[in-house]
Amino acid sequence: MVETLDNLGHDETFDVVVIGAGGAGMSAALVAAIDGARVLLVESTEYVGGTTAFSAGTTWIPASMHAASVNRDDTSVNAEGFLDRAVGGRSSVAMRRAFLDAGPKAVAHIEANSAVKYRARPFHPDYLSELEGSTLRGRALEPLPFDGRKLGRAFSLIRPPIPEFTVLGGMMVDRDDVGHLLNMTKSFASFRHAAKLLARHARDRLSAPRGTRLVMGNALIGRLLYSLLERGVTVLTSTKVDALHSGPNGIEAVTLSRVNDRRRVNVKGGVILASGGFNRHPARRGEMLPGADPAWCPGAPGHTGSAQDLALAAGARFGKGALSHAFWAPVSVRKRADGTTAVFPHFMMDRGKPGMITVDKTGRRFLNENTSYHLFGMAMQKANETTPSVPAYLVTDTEGLRKYGLGMVRPGGKGLAPFLADGYLVEGRTLDELAMKLDIDRAGLADSVARINRYAQSGVDADFQRGTTDYQNANGDANWTGPNKCLGPISEAPFYAVRLYPGDIGAATGLVTDTHARVLDRDDRPIGGLYACGNDMQSVMGGVYPGPGITLGPGLTFGFLAARHATVRAQQPASAALTNARDEALTLPVELQSSVHAK
Repeated sequence: MVETLDNLGHDETFDVVVIGAGGAGMSAALVAAIDGARVLLVESTEYVGGTTAFSAGTTWIPASMHAASVNRDDTSVNAEGFLDRAVGGRSSVAMRRAFLDAGPKAVAHIEANSAVKYRARPFHPDYLSELEGSTLRGRALEPLPFDGRKLGRAFSLIRPPIPEFTVLGGMMVDRDDVGHLLNMTKSFASFRHAAKLLARHARDRLSAPRGTRLVMGNALIGRLLYSLLERGVTVLTSTKVDALHSGPNGIEAVTLSRVNDRRRVNVKGGVILASGGFNRHPARRGEMLPGADPAWCPGAPGHTGSAQDLALAAGARFGKGALSHAFWAPVSVRKRADGTTAVFPHFMMDRGKPGMITVDKTGRRFLNENTSYHLFGMAMQKANETTPSVPAYLVTDTEGLRKYGLGMVRPGGKGLAPFLADGYLVEGRTLDELAMKLDIDRAGLADSVARINRYAQSGVDADFQRGTTDYQNANGDANWTGPNKCLGPISEAPFYAVRLYPGDIGAATGLVTDTHARVLDRDDRPIGGLYACGNDMQSVMGGVYPGPGITLGPGLTFGFLAARHATVRAQQPASAALTNARDEALTLPVELQSSVHAK
């Protein structure tokens, strides 16, 4: 039930309190409710969903119940070897094993007891597909579409998707829908699919401010919210956590505030932190992400790190050794008509397609455009240490713009005037003119285009080996007739470009936890009753981005582990203090007991 803070009694008691209503926090709250706990879910913003609501909703869980439908050969042993090679010593082996062991159980448990439903994506390669143990399919799960009308008035609580990722005033589309919309005049099946989408959206707009057919991250959040309300979970929005209160049993209460109202809430089992990480923390961002303008971050606004500050004051610590403190994607930025800033992540729709290159201030290519968005963002920052590469410039020609679009500019090559007028899109009748407008080296750009045109003919990128892995080819154009699905010429004037910046899409560095997501102090001891998951927790991926959904997968899994441990803890006699040793000895569900002593 959705409540306001003033509806809670003073000193009210819950079994589990979850701080943060993104994908990880909502999953943790749902698991605790499924297991019989009285649960309070607290969100600092006016919406639930966090950055998950903006995302594709992809959840990386190897060897799940869905994997065999698309890949019978994959195993958790394969996945463990893959992560060992991809991540290595940048994260704890025990934590990775706990993730691989509990992930499939989390999926099965939540699907069997709620409206949350996943399916395996038929073809979605691991990003580091060149490593032994990678797969092309089976590990990436996506949520089934959800009918938001089932939520009634609560539909308005879901954070809307990034507007630039919707069409026709709020109609959500996934990657399958995009294909059908682009081919609706070429295929009857696509025409029928598109017609159904458009008819549904037209009906929605008669009574709703946006489309109610939810896909991707919005579908996952919709399913989670529906299930939480069915289970009677108390949801508070626009509510902040001001304090964690310790007692003989560890964290025993929290103080919440909303406007001028404050309430102390007691907690029996534990507080689970899932507030989204440090990315908008007023001080920590500058320390951990120097040079990354907050205006380039496409994440939701709630991840201020304030909940982590409370944990640090209680004795917690941040992890070390990650490849990067954050996960990255190249983004383009534009002011909307209402004065807000649109930040558009360039995940896969343009930069890796034939007829696209990315250049620096000298007009030269400096990376493989088909690498993962995380490695792309890191490469921009690394290159910028010696040659101005922030912003970088994503360049194409008329044919590339027409076929694939360019950031917020949709495929088709029409409606360019407003983008040209505000400078988001830059046009040049010649390459020289484009370089002049971008203020980059003209000779360098001309040489880069000449080189890519030669590589398009030969199929071999002699500079950056573009199109040499399964992942890179998956982000090329499957219908391209050239020898390399990722390489095409840039030759048809006029020419176009957008500016790219490194945008942080989530935190990799977070609070150190054990295999039950219990927050550890500076002596590696669990802080009683305090848990962390999602981006509040040190990533088991160690700042590496090995596959699609490697934030949501661990978020679900460690939310599951935290919720089950905290729920059992709530059932212990309140009269006796839970020492660390006794906390270890809790009678956990059988499937979780194997990892009790793993650290």
